[in-house]
Parts: sequence; structure tokens; C-alpha cells
Amino acid sequence: MKMFFLSCLLMVAALTASAGDYAHYYQQLPVQMQQVVAPQIPELTVRLTDFGAKGDGVTDNTEAFQKAISQLSKQGGGHLVVPAGVWLTGLISLKDNIDLHLERNAIVMATPDKLKHLKTDKQTGERDSRATPLINASKRKNISITGEGIIDGNGKWWRPVKRGKVSDTEWNQFRSMGGTVSEKGDLWYPFALKHFPNITQDMEKEENLRMHMVRFTDCENVLVSGVTLQNSPRFHFVPQRCRNVIIDGVTVRCPWNAQNGDAIDIGQCKSVLIVNNTIDCGDDGICMKGGAGAKAVADGPCEDILIQDNTVFHAHGGFVIGSEFSGGMKNIVVRNNTFSGTDTGLRFKSAVGRGGTTEKIFISNIVMNDIKDEAIVFETTYWDNHVGAKQPDGTQAKQEFVPNFTDIHISDVVCRGAKTGIKAQGAKGMIHGIDISNTTIFYTQKASDIGSDCDIKLTNVNLVTFEK
Repeated sequence: MKMFFLSCLLMVAALTASAGDYAHYYQQLPVQMQQVVAPQIPELTVRLTDFGAKGDGVTDNTEAFQKAISQLSKQGGGHLVVPAGVWLTGLISLKDNIDLHLERNAIVMATPDKLKHLKTDKQTGERDSRATPLINASKRKNISITGEGIIDGNGKWWRPVKRGKVSDTEWNQFRSMGGTVSEKGDLWYPFALKHFPNITQDMEKEENLRMHMVRFTDCENVLVSGVTLQNSPRFHFVPQRCRNVIIDGVTVRCPWNAQNGDAIDIGQCKSVLIVNNTIDCGDDGICMKGGAGAKAVADGPCEDILIQDNTVFHAHGGFVIGSEFSGGMKNIVVRNNTFSGTDTGLRFKSAVGRGGTTEKIFISNIVMNDIKDEAIVFETTYWDNHVGAKQPDGTQAKQEFVPNFTDIHISDVVCRGAKTGIKAQGAKGMIHGIDISNTTIFYTQKASDIGSDCDIKLTNVNLVTFEK
């Protein structure tokens, strides 16, 4: 009888510990915030090999993934285990109550056959204007990606390459794949490749088909934990309008010069926890996006976001808001993070037509070193310099959706090495109500570049450089 009661107590203790796994992150917050809860996945487990899959790096396992997920879904959900091996595949669409679990030494790799990533209308035969993300879900509940394996987007078959961002050796490696070089010789496109057919009529259209690697839209109760996400054709992980999202212990990596190689882009989600992640990417590291225009306003803000204990190596920005955030940003806490070797550290970027309002943003205990440009930067004339883009001429027909960076509180930042300490440029009313305190920045060229129309209060801020 005593053993029975002891077993019951141990079971209750285990359940309690499980339910409170993330509660400790929400201690001593500067703002009240809705806590996250891990998704509930049924105990049923199947293995990918049960459905004829082969991890030989050659076999197309798209159908095996579809069959496995379908069977789990019919039984109420469970865990799909991917064992060690290289599992080539097209689209993986998750359904309710399903965990995709990658064991150690498992690599799920996007097939370079681009047709496998395009959905086609069964009635008209028309293809989508953009390829579907390798792993995707829409309007699903209780979904997760876990384990110690790797998800590889095989991005080199999709991404254009700027000649000025690669060495001669790298340039020749891309040329050896076939592809097409622009008339000016400044761009290489993965169009007219040696081993795979084109899916459009020209290289610009093919470039526009590029997809994100993992995207969840309008989902609830999401967990991504432990895995490595790498080499995406575009952004790596994009939860859009999701609620209750946990990103824990994930590694995101791609070449430093990967075009649009964002790591984590949170789009108008509510109740998000981003902790213990390691990032080394080709564009923004941890980025908050809030859409552009009236639809973004209707969708609402990014809200109740906690970002803690992460390390960002190369990225255009360590923590970023923008460029589009018309839906707004509210209740965001960023603390105890390291940015080492990023282009900028804390980056707030937007422009007229895509701006919104920030509210209750608290950033503290940030450690940085070897920052290429600014440690802290506010910019309100940002433009997306993607392949083929033309810089705006500066005129704006309507002064609507204007950036309103305000109610942002930054404290206890230490930065060793940045070209400029603090930069802020914007018209009156765009950058105001900002305070930075208890901060030391060692800069190499300029202490600060703060426009006269910008309202930034500095308290106990030390901007230091070499002795003259």
C-alpha cells in the first residue's frame, strides 16, 4: 500500500513539474504577460520507416511522410519518429496533435526537385505563385517539432547569390551547378541548372517562388525544441498569427551571405517564449514582424513575447522589430541575451507605409561584441534591398502607417566594439519616449548619431573609445 501511494505521489510530482516547465521564465517580469503552455501530444508513436521510407539520401520520402501523418491523425495524433539517416522529401504538412521527432543523426532534407514543393490546383492545373514551406501547418492545434536532428532546406538550389558577397572559389562552385549569371555579372541565379528542370520561364520569376522552410499559420499550441534548422531558401522559422508558441534550444544556421536568410520571424503572434537558442544566419536573427497596412491592423499586434537566454552570432540584427509592423508591438521582454558578431545589435527599422506603434518594450542585460555597425539603431526610412529591388525615391503619396517607436526601455547593455554606439534618425514623432540606462558601449568611429527630432533619454550611458 505504501508503495502504491509513493507511486501516486511521484506521478503527481512528475505531472506538476511538466506543467510548470516554463513557468520559471516568467519571474520578475517588468510587465504582466500570458504564460505559454507546452502542447499536449498523445503517446502513440510510429516510425517513418514503417511507411516505406528510406534514409539513403536518394529516395523521395514525401509519400511516406504523408502516409505517416495521415495515420497518426486518424488515431487522434502522436509522435512521428524520424531515425538516423538522410531523408529527402517534399512537403510535410502537420495536422492536429502531431509531433515530428527527429532522432540524433537524422537529417530531413528538402528535395532539390522544386516541383515537389509547388501545390497545384486540381481543377485548373495552375501552380501556386510561391512554393509551399517544407514543413507547414495551417489552423492546427498542438503541433511540435522536437529532437536532436537537422532540418535542411537545401537553400543553394533556390537562393540567388550576389557576386560581391562570395569569394572566387565560392562563385565557381555555384557556377559548377549550372545556373544563370545576370548581364552585369553581379548575380547568379539557380535557373537553368544542370540536373533539375526550371519551373518558370525566367530567372526572376523562379527567384520569386522561393519559400520559407518552416511556417505555421493561425496555429495554437506550438513547440519547436532541440532541432537544428539550416540552409533555408528564405526565412527559417515563421509562425504567423499563432498563439502559445515555444521555441526552445533550437540552432538556426546558414551562410552569412544567404539572401533573406532570417532565422526566427515572429509575425503577429501572441504568447511566445523564445529561449536557449543559438543563431548564426544571413539576415535578421530574432525578428518581430507585424504586417503592413490595414489588414495588419485588423490582425493585431505581436503581444506577450518573452525572449531570453539566446545567443546570436552573425545576423543583420540580434533582436529586431520591423521593418513592417503596422499591427503593432506590445508587451515584449528581451533579457539575458548575447549578440556576438552581428551587423547591428538592437535594431528597430521601418518606413512610412509599413509602420505601427510599439508599447511596453523592455530590453535588459544584453551583452554584445564585434558589432559591425550600430549597437543600438532606430531607422525609419528602411527599404528591402532584396535581389532585383529598386530603392524608393523618397516620395510617399500618403503619410499613413507611420513608424511610431515609443515606450521602449533599454537598460544594462554592455558592448565591446561597434562602429557607432547609438543611432536614431526619423521625423518628429517617429522616435520618442525611448530611454537607455546603465549602459556601456565601446565604439570605434562614432559615439552617437541621434537626430534632433528624436526623443531618447540617456541615463548613466557611457560611450567610450580609444584614447587619443
